[in-house]
Order: sequence, then structure tokens, then C-alpha cells
Amino acid sequence: MSDMKPANQTFAFSQTLLALSLLAAFAPAQAEDDPDLLPRLSKPESTYSIGVAGVSGDNNDRSIFGQYNGMRKDGGYLILDLDFIQRDEKTGTWTILQGRNLGLDNRELNATYWKQGDWKVSAEYNELTRRDPRTINTSLQNAGSVAPVVASLAAPGTGGQLNLDLQRKGVTLSAEKWLTPNLQLEASFKHEDKDGARMFGRGIACGAFAALRNACGAATGTLLANTNTAFLMLPEPVNSTTKQFEAKLNFTGEKFLLSGGYYGSFYTNANGSLNPVVNGSLWNSNGSIFGAPSMTLQGFLQQPMALPPDNQAHQFYLSGNYALAPTTRATFKLAYTHATQDRDYAATGMTGGPAGLSNLGGEVNTTLAQFGLTARPIDKLSVLANVRYENKDDETPLALYNLTGLASNPASFYTNTRFSSKKLTGKAEASYPLPENFRATVGVDYQKIERDRPVVTTILDGMTGLREDTREEGYRIELRRTMSETFNAGISYVSSERDGSRWLSLVPGAGFPAVAENTIYNRYGSFPMFLEDRNRDKVRITADWTPIEALSLQFLIEDGKDTYTGPTEKGLRDTSMKSWGVDAAWKISDAWKVTGYWNQGKQMVHIDHSTGYLAELENLNTTLGLGVNGKPLAMLEVGADLAYLSDNNRYQQNMSNGSAVAAGGLPDVRYRQTTFKFFGKYALQKNTDVRVDLIHQRAKLDEWTWGYNGIPFAYSDNSSVTLQPKQNVTYLGATYIYRMR
Repeated sequence: MSDMKPANQTFAFSQTLLALSLLAAFAPAQAEDDPDLLPRLSKPESTYSIGVAGVSGDNNDRSIFGQYNGMRKDGGYLILDLDFIQRDEKTGTWTILQGRNLGLDNRELNATYWKQGDWKVSAEYNELTRRDPRTINTSLQNAGSVAPVVASLAAPGTGGQLNLDLQRKGVTLSAEKWLTPNLQLEASFKHEDKDGARMFGRGIACGAFAALRNACGAATGTLLANTNTAFLMLPEPVNSTTKQFEAKLNFTGEKFLLSGGYYGSFYTNANGSLNPVVNGSLWNSNGSIFGAPSMTLQGFLQQPMALPPDNQAHQFYLSGNYALAPTTRATFKLAYTHATQDRDYAATGMTGGPAGLSNLGGEVNTTLAQFGLTARPIDKLSVLANVRYENKDDETPLALYNLTGLASNPASFYTNTRFSSKKLTGKAEASYPLPENFRATVGVDYQKIERDRPVVTTILDGMTGLREDTREEGYRIELRRTMSETFNAGISYVSSERDGSRWLSLVPGAGFPAVAENTIYNRYGSFPMFLEDRNRDKVRITADWTPIEALSLQFLIEDGKDTYTGPTEKGLRDTSMKSWGVDAAWKISDAWKVTGYWNQGKQMVHIDHSTGYLAELENLNTTLGLGVNGKPLAMLEVGADLAYLSDNNRYQQNMSNGSAVAAGGLPDVRYRQTTFKFFGKYALQKNTDVRVDLIHQRAKLDEWTWGYNGIPFAYSDNSSVTLQPKQNVTYLGATYIYRMR
């Protein structure tokens, strides 16, 4: 149903053009089998549909159902779609106008004027509104602006209701022109505006670090109690524009294809910073009340917060492929990208920057080179190889940004750091048929990343060590067999191992020297998981079975595990995933077809926390579906689908000795959704139909993240966030469809 699947509509536009291109190209060959094909191509069919729809419940009943489909706020809607396709037989030009959900706020409209093999111009307009499914209860004034005003509630739930929306509106213009039979010019421009607000906030725990203790007004060397904390819900105001432009030339030769061009991305944000004002008292986490806003803690909460700054990137690229021989082809790509971020601090409302600097002056230059080769050196043997090199050069100027102690102590100032890196990736693969209908595929993979050592003038809080280099080597084996005309199966195994250079000791002022692992070993140390040694293993089994001509089955089983090791007993231990499922399609008769699926996935994460407990995080996701489609009468088509989704997150906590924590860990977070869809389409005449759609969705959410046992989580101003845990929605729509040539 088009109004329920906005994510698929852009793809539908491109599908139409692709289908027309393929049909036009192969029409002469297929016309012998289908004598009506050429007349249908020369006079394509246009379709128009108009209707009305109603949705049950109120704004809270539909907060999950109406996140993206434009059906949350109101009870009735206009359904309007069109597909106008016309071909001028004299000139061979196509005129295409397509619209989806034109009566809703996730509407899409596309217009294309096209002469195959010569030129094409198109314009597209898209809207998409994301409505946050959660409702905020607050006394916050000017919510969603750059200057919100915080005023505390006497108790959670006594304020006004606030719902946040984020709307995207985009326009895309594109053109193509064949300058010569071998040379094509393509150009496109996309402009997208994003407006609204989304969940955001800020907080401070005064007893955590020295800098925060000073910010909260503590005397030198004084540790404030950890109960001196504050959290504010401050929606991020969004008012940004993204512009993208691309132009390229494509050259097609007898043995090669070249494509070169320019791509530019430009992001501008009308909001430079978020500047909250705190009026009155705030509530502490232990139930006590902070004093007047003049206190240093609340003064800290009123400091400006930087929002995403303006930035831009320019890329020049050249890619292509060349037939070295009838069975050998080479591919390559070269690209250079220059990205900058130089938004003026004063213009965004930010003050107190390094002396003499008005902006970050961020600059990152990236060079990319890729080369690939595919070949069939001997009969039945297929090989491929690919190597890719990326050099990311961060040339952002260094300046004194970070204060970790007293402002009167120059030694407590540190600079930002740069994040330059070099990445080399390579892979090779060979495939060969074996006796007894087997086919074997073997591959190897390699990756090496070199990162610049942190500059000595920076500080990296919260970490014990870093690595400059990591290397990963792996291999892949796949074996497939055609066991019969009705049964095929395959099994694959992937294994890789990552290690790296010696760890860097993060002692400020020492130059971050590389040390032996036994030297940097820290039982409670914190080491980034993407730099730790890792072993990865994964098995995948697939099968296709057609026991009878009318029935087809597909099976899938996957099992994988990552194991992490570092010079510590804490941090991430391992992750694992399991997935299994079956899909089925049964053609009962020429008029009836049944489909079904069942899939289940399980992911687990084991983490040792530094305070002595082991967290075992588990996600179990199950999906079930059953559908039927048929024509009980020549003029009537009907279909029904039943889908079930279950998503369960478990947060088990155990002590390091294996015993359960005293509080029993955290409760599960569960989400259940059942959706029933029915449609019926009746042909009033040869070119007119009436379609009725019925959808009923039931959703249930059990969670503790925003409230537990009837008690909501409360911010320091007693703002709270809720979501109706049980939601039942029924959609009923009727449309009139008219087709013409």
C-alpha cells in the first residue's frame, strides 16, 4: 500500500525508468513472444487514484504507527497518487509524472522528460516528517528554539504536553546529455531543508572531574558530593540546509569506460548554539533543591552549547574499467576530497576561544586510490582481486581549547588533537567447480590502519592506552552444491584476526611513548575496543528447496562470535550473533498464492565493568509473517497479510565471581507489534477499479528507561517523558483507480 511505505517510493520512481529502458531495449526480441508488447510500449498506461482514509485513536494511540507515514495528528486523510506516462511516437520522447501520498505530509512528486539515447531532464520533490513517538511533559518555555527557558515543576506530570517533529523537504534537479555517441554529460543538484526539534539535553556531575568541581564552585582541592548533579531536557532546535551538486563525464570506448567528475556537499545551520536560561530552583537527584540561578552549578548549565557547525566538502574523482583481454577486466578509482569547517565562533554565540582564533579552521584532505581485477585465466576458474588505499590528512590547526584545572594555571590548558590515518585494504578470491556438482570459493582479506600519534599538547581523559597501528588478516571459504534439480545448499566460513602495534602510554607531557603490553597492563584500565586484539569467526548455511513445482522454500542459519583481548581484565569481552529463518511461497493455483516467513536473531554482548560486575546484554528479535493473495472472481482481487514482531532486550548483571548482583540486575525492555492488512480490488470496468484497504496494528512496549513501576524518570526541573505503552490503531481507506492510454 503506497501510503504505508514511504521509504520505498523513491526506489519505485527509479524502477519505472529502469523498466522502461529495459523494455525499450529488448522489445524487438520479446515482441515475437508477446505481440502486444510493442503497442503497450508505444502507448503506455497511466494510472490515477484518489480516495479517503480514516485512522482510529488519538495522537497518543498513533505515536508508533504515525512516526513517518503522516497519519498521527488527524483522523481523516486524502489519498492521492498518480502515474502519468506518455510517449510521443514521432520524436520518441517520454513524459513521466509520478506522485505518491500527495494528500499527506510525506508526499513525493517526480517529473521526467526523456529521449532515450539522447537526453533526459528530471525534477523531484520529497517531504518526510518524523514525529517523535514520545510525549514530553514540561514547563519549558520556547522549547525547540535557541533560547529555551527552564522553570521547574512542583512534581512530574504537572506541566504541559510537548511533541517534537522534524521535517525534511528536498528538491532534486538532474540532467543527462549524450554529447557524442561515446561521451555523456550528467549533472544533478539536491537542496534539502531540515526544520523542527529533536530530543537533546545536558547534564553535569560536579564530583566527577577537577574541571567540573571548579565549574560548580568548589574550592581548590575540594570534592563535591556526587549527589550534586543536574540534568535538563533541552530539545535541539533544527534549522539546517544541505546542498549537494555533482557533475561528471562518462566516456565509453570499445574496451574501456571512464567516468570523471566533481561532487560537492555544503551544510549550513541557521542555529549556531543553544542558550538556555534557568529560572528558579532545580531538583537534585537525591530529592534536595538547588538554590537560586545565580549559583555556579546553574550558571554552568546556562553556558552556550555549540550546535552542528557549517561545513563543506569538495571531491574530484576519476573511475573506470578496461578489458585487458576477453576474459580479464581491470577497474580503478582515484579521488581527492577537501573538507573544511570554519564557522565563526562569535557568529554562533560562542565565546572564550583560543586567543587570535575566530574559528576552528578545520581541514581534512582525503586521497583515495582503488584498483581491481577480475579474470577467468582458465576454463571454469574465476578470480578477482582488489586493493584500496585511503590517506586521511587532518590539517586542523592546534590551539589551547581544553581546561582541566584552574584558569590561573597555564599548565592545565591542553590543545585539540588531529585524527589523521592511512588505511590499506585488500582482498582476493577464487571460485572453481568441483566434481559431484560442488563449487568452491576461497578468499583472503587484509586491512592495515596507521593512525598518527596524539600530539603531546593534548589530553585524553578516560582512556589508559591507544595504538597507532592495527592489522587484520582473514580468510573465507564457501562450498555450494546442486544436489538435485530441486535442492541446492551452501556453507561458508569466515575467520579473521586483528592485532596491532605496541600500546601508547597516555601520560600527559610524556610524549605518549610506546610500551610493552606487560608494562601498560592495568586490571581496571580502559582501552578502545576498536584497537584491541580481536578474533572473529562466522558460519553461514543456506538452502533452497522446491519439493514440488508450486512450493519453494529458503533456509538460512548464521552463527558468529567476536572475542576481544587487551592489557586489562575489564571492558568488552565478546559479542555473538545467531540468526535462523525460513521463507516459503506456495502457488495453490493460477488464482491463489500463499507466502510466509519466520526469522529469529539473537545478539549478545559481555562487558566487564571496572566496579566489579559483568553485564550480559542480549537482544532477541523474532518476526513472523503469513500472506495470501488471490482472485476469487475474474473482477475481484483480494489479499491479506499477518505480521508479528517481538523485540526483547535483556540486561543481566553478575558479579565478577559469577554470582548475581544484589538488586537482581535491570528488568527487560520488550516491544511487541502485530499487524493485520487486508485489501480488496474490484474492477468496475476495464479501466477503473475500486480498492479498499484495512490495517489493524497492535503495539505494546514495556521499558524502564523513561520510567519504572509507574514512576517516571524526572529531569532536574521535573520534566518527564512518556509513551503510551499499549497502542491499537485501525486504518480504513478506499480509493478509486482510473487507467488510460
